[in-house]
Amino acid sequence: MDIRAQYAPLRGELDAALAEILDTGAFILGPRVRAIEDAVSKRLENRPCVGVANGTDALVIALQALGVGPGDEVITTPYTFYATAEAIARHGATPVFVDVEPVGACLDPDLIEEKVTEKTKAIIPVHIFGHAAPMTSTLTTAAENGLSVIEDAAQAFGSADGEWPVGTMGDIATISFFPTKNFPGIGDGGMVVCSDPDLGATVKRLRFHGSEDKVIFTEVGYNSRLDEIQAAAVNIFLPHVDDWNDRRRQVADWYREAGLGQYVTLPEERDGVRHIYHLYVVRHPERDRLRELLVEDGIGAAVYYGTPMHLQPVFSGLGYSKGDLPVAEQWADTGLALPMHPNLTREQVDEVVAAVGRAVERI
Repeated sequence: MDIRAQYAPLRGELDAALAEILDTGAFILGPRVRAIEDAVSKRLENRPCVGVANGTDALVIALQALGVGPGDEVITTPYTFYATAEAIARHGATPVFVDVEPVGACLDPDLIEEKVTEKTKAIIPVHIFGHAAPMTSTLTTAAENGLSVIEDAAQAFGSADGEWPVGTMGDIATISFFPTKNFPGIGDGGMVVCSDPDLGATVKRLRFHGSEDKVIFTEVGYNSRLDEIQAAAVNIFLPHVDDWNDRRRQVADWYREAGLGQYVTLPEERDGVRHIYHLYVVRHPERDRLRELLVEDGIGAAVYYGTPMHLQPVFSGLGYSKGDLPVAEQWADTGLALPMHPNLTREQVDEVVAAVGRAVERI
């Protein structure tokens, strides 16, 4: 990724916003936080939006707002960043891992029902790598079993499943403004998107120590507030996100047109999904050797989630073994992220494809 190239044209706006914040001294939950909450809400069917300190806190607070606690079970994907499962365990609940579907590597909705028990409280599908999870069947299963749904949308702002934008389908959605995300900030930041005003009010209390006024405290909450500097940055970046996503999709098209598919398995889009390619993850059976050769050749390449959550040491007590969730394990063993950001040129894409070709010939 090339973070600085993405925000370089906006440096003047960022500098001016930072100077204004320093001049006014309004650093916490000020007008810029309210502005970005309103702006994201307008994009997501006017759902109440609450800025928080980071994407992990967004998940933790969302789970508490929906009543998840000790003894509960939450169904989620094993092929994701640790924060998704960590947030569940933080509440004393148990993450129940379900395999992913092969096209988009998202939670397989056809496998959820068999994992529902009387302890199940919620489902967290993750819109992984910018590809929207298949939500229709997931929502049906949730409704039939009285379960809440939290969309982990940290990697997929601007993606959609059919006519439904990511963030508008579950009871709650969570967003991360981490600098490498497709909707970035310039540090840590996050947001909780709620399906109704009551949930929104609960999340607002929880982000501020369980209080509405700093005087009366109604629940045990958190110190998790989106600061004005981050809010200023994401306000400046938001008008550009759609263009950045379109350029990511253009890069993906260039990779395909340049013949990358003759060397590796390319990422796919499920019918009706708008993939925004937060990461461009290809697959190859000799992934580790391929990465080694690409790095030697000066090409950025990285492994994401090479050890799926059900095989992480922290969850060894849950009883999972290698082979239990084969599709997720295959993605973990073969997936490799290649360069992907809005500022890549066609010439650079051709350079990457040529390097992949040379590397595959050597394997």
